[in-house]
Amino acid sequence: MRGGAVGLVLVVVLAGCGGADEPASSPSPASSSPASSSPAAEPLPEVAGIAGEAVQLRTDAALGGQVQVRLTDTGPAPFTVTSVQLDSPGFAAVPARAVSATYAPGQTIDLPTPFGTVDCAAGVDPVAARVTVVRPEGATEELRVPLTGDTMAQVHDAECAVDRVLAVVGIAVEDLTEAESTTTGVVVLTRRSGNEPVEVTRLGGSVVLQPVLDDELPVTLPAQDELRLPVTFDAARCDPHALAETKKPFVFPLAVTVGDGDSVPVDLPLDDAQKAQLEEFLGRVCTG
Repeated sequence: MRGGAVGLVLVVVLAGCGGADEPASSPSPASSSPASSSPAAEPLPEVAGIAGEAVQLRTDAALGGQVQVRLTDTGPAPFTVTSVQLDSPGFAAVPARAVSATYAPGQTIDLPTPFGTVDCAAGVDPVAARVTVVRPEGATEELRVPLTGDTMAQVHDAECAVDRVLAVVGIAVEDLTEAESTTTGVVVLTRRSGNEPVEVTRLGGSVVLQPVLDDELPVTLPAQDELRLPVTFDAARCDPHALAETKKPFVFPLAVTVGDGDSVPVDLPLDDAQKAQLEEFLGRVCTG
């Protein structure tokens, strides 16, 4: 495969144009914050003839900021959905997304739906989808359909756990430099607040790239200082199947523990230029 072809494959995959998808893995208990202790919200009334669930597929997790609103026509008549919007107090509202999905009785269709910035001071429930429904005779309704499942709670907990870590320590990748058969850089952790111990215990790789820290883990950030960890990126797989199917080629979770808290996976913050460097490196070594 030519280097340009590898780049094209990765770009297409990142754009979410893959084949069959599956639900994303649920965050482990160690990577999520405890569930909110606020009083349970009053459940929303059901909508006759429509059932809803929020799910996150692997492509959604790779793209970020998106879930699927899974609607089912549970009534005796068809209808068409022309817009969908996530509604939850735990997420900033974003504009409704225009769609065109016609449901027959018993049919289930997933609607890709963006969600806004997480509000860690608010609970998640009630979770609903605001949808515009057009009936067969032409009547239009604006409905608020309750969404079952714990997907949005998991997303909320995981993102708030990361926010709590980043309030204590900043994480950056610097000095990314391509060598003959590897790409090297430095993972930099900088104290932002407090004096609790901050420990790095693991750096994960993607299907196609494996980052390796020079320092033996775990390592601890000094109380009022920064920690610089040299890192080397090696190609993990070059076979066409891996290059075509990977949905997160440049996602590398750094496991960070603050004080007595749980280990939280924080993705290395690579900018577009750094991702392009790694893409070019992968294309070169996989065709060399």
